[in-house]
Amino acid sequence: AYAQQNLNCIKTQFSQTVVGNKKEVMKTCRLLLIILTLLITSCITEKEIDFNSFGTQSISNETQKGESLKEMMDYYKVPGISIAVVNDGKLIWAKGYGVANTTNGTKVNPETLFQAGSISKPIAALSVLKLVEQGKVDLDEDVNMYLKGWKIPECEFTKEEKVTLRRLLTHTAGITVHGFAGYNQDDDFPSITSVLKGQGNSGKVCVDMVPGSEWRYSGGGYTIMEKLVEDVSGMPLEEYMAINILQPIGMNNSTYNQPLSSDLISSASAAYNKSGKIIHGLYHNYPEQAAAGLWTTPTDLAKYCMEIQNIMSGKSDGFLSGEIVQLMLTKYDNDWGLGPALSDDGDSLKFGHGGKNAGFTNIFISSVYQHNAIIIMTNGDNGGELIPKIRKSISDYYKMGFN
Repeated sequence: AYAQQNLNCIKTQFSQTVVGNKKEVMKTCRLLLIILTLLITSCITEKEIDFNSFGTQSISNETQKGESLKEMMDYYKVPGISIAVVNDGKLIWAKGYGVANTTNGTKVNPETLFQAGSISKPIAALSVLKLVEQGKVDLDEDVNMYLKGWKIPECEFTKEEKVTLRRLLTHTAGITVHGFAGYNQDDDFPSITSVLKGQGNSGKVCVDMVPGSEWRYSGGGYTIMEKLVEDVSGMPLEEYMAINILQPIGMNNSTYNQPLSSDLISSASAAYNKSGKIIHGLYHNYPEQAAAGLWTTPTDLAKYCMEIQNIMSGKSDGFLSGEIVQLMLTKYDNDWGLGPALSDDGDSLKFGHGGKNAGFTNIFISSVYQHNAIIIMTNGDNGGELIPKIRKSISDYYKMGFN
């Protein structure tokens, strides 16, 4: 419609000018060529979905018409959203919408950092897979063989079955503590050992059912994994991840630094509660880095998705071997892999994860063999109301089958 309106204007202008002299006609023709070139270029480069006419579902009982993305963001009190889309193995677009910080008016752009929440887990799990590939750890060994300074307390549940890395990564180790609340900027920031001992604002991390007997989501399990990676590598998790995982993938706008380093604070989005109010101190900090501490962008998560896809398609110089990635994408209890959640099978196999920290709500979903991915990050507690609508719209538009 936009192009047709411009073409109508062009026709009118041309008909008015053609009756004039030859010089004016040539001048108009050159102008027409420029306008048409701009229109064609716009159609080619703006391949993304027009969210100004975002769909047909109402977002309240009072409205029956499709709402724009901005109207939906306002309704759900989500100030900012960042999206990246991979189609046919390429990052075809990434864009920010809305505001990253309402106190200074900073807008969301593709480089704005968001807290990933539990999306931190499948990325952090890559550290273990790298250590497995290097022969430094075994997925099925008792993790107490590797832990230093703190070990999982032995109890009646660990007499026969032990906590292993495979079980930690697949949430089948019988470990307590589902998730973490984070800490305000003015709170004391506990060490990872203090968190494991229950000396922070979360419970003690321990075994309360037989390892391997049942699937139960556990951020505490990934915190044990974090301690193990640090003990085996001799490096803080943020340093190990930067050198061995993030940089090789090209995730140059991502970090596990907690608290966030001073040079990145200006790039970080603030966090917003369910009322749309900014969280005290802008956002919470998370010493539980592997479970919840990643700062990243949808573009960087798209790079991770594409790297996994490419390795599974035969890339020989990936940051992990095909054998290890295949292991990562093998289904265990509750369709969980070694880090990501899995769905479907065969050529339709998909991997993904959701993420929820205080004031941040996110998701990524990626096909393994069809080379598509959608990554959506929001800076609001109500982002979960928006994400399914956005994901469905993108999936339908590009026929990805992510509904």
